[in-house]
Amino acid sequence: MTTLDDAVARLEDSEQLDALTRLFDRVAATIPHGAVDDLLRGKPLGHALHPSLTDLPIGFWTSATVLDLVGGERSRHAARLLVGLGLLSAAPTALAGFADWRRTGTAARRVGAVHAVANEVAVSCYALSWLARGRGRHGLGVLTGLVGATAASVGGLLGGHLTLAMGEPAGD
Repeated sequence: MTTLDDAVARLEDSEQLDALTRLFDRVAATIPHGAVDDLLRGKPLGHALHPSLTDLPIGFWTSATVLDLVGGERSRHAARLLVGLGLLSAAPTALAGFADWRRTGTAARRVGAVHAVANEVAVSCYALSWLARGRGRHGLGVLTGLVGATAASVGGLLGGHLTLAMGEPAGD
């Protein structure tokens, strides 16, 4: 096992995360059963929706970062637009994740809780980035976007672990 594998295994075993998982249980319980739940879980598609939706905010935010790094001053408006689109796409992505939440086991919920928190940090950073850019503080917008990208990378790593290593969500 690598050091990273060890760290994720510690998350799976950490009873200290159970209070946070209970909070997320309450959030997931607000999603009505039936057609809405089926749609958010991707049942009409035959596979989980959440992993596919994650490509939207990640793609928008990554594109904004590329424009920030190589696009120059002319691309600032486009970069801000991409940050905003990422924020808008994060909401249905999170909802789909919470719909999957109810069908996961204890270890997956512990990892999922840290995954959700990392992604919320990313969303918060990108919201600050969008605001800073709108106020003409481009450098601050880029900086908070880079912090958001780091948090999104941690969230993505844990999401990949949930899907690939743990087999969650089932996508029934």
